[in-house]
Amino acid sequence: QVQLVESGGGLVQAGGSLRLSCVASGRTDNRYAMAWFRRAPGKEREFVAAISSGGGFTDYTTSVEGRFTISRDNAKNTVDLQMNSLKPEDTAVYYCATAVILGATVRASSLYNYWGQGTQVTVSS
Repeated sequence: QVQLVESGGGLVQAGGSLRLSCVASGRTDNRYAMAWFRRAPGKEREFVAAISSGGGFTDYTTSVEGRFTISRDNAKNTVDLQMNSLKPEDTAVYYCATAVILGATVRASSLYNYWGQGTQVTVSS
């Protein structure tokens, strides 16, 4: 089992920044790809960003590319999401997830084995 705990959410004005962090514990394995998803009110969960096990590959959904940066520290079992130039449409609950995938990133939520409880991000206009 792997436990994921997110932190860093909050309320910010449009144009501001937040940094989300996710700490993994339990049977962690640096072969795990990691990702961030989000669920906005009344919408389905969507992929935001992913990073490969070694950190060499990253992937972003189009709407956040150039504004968000995903990174990981395998020594600390953490993955971060730096969010800049935030927009009201970024308001959502953000979830951290892991998948047992070596050297690649994936967008399909069904391939992720473990999920955190989520952290709320609210961007005011």
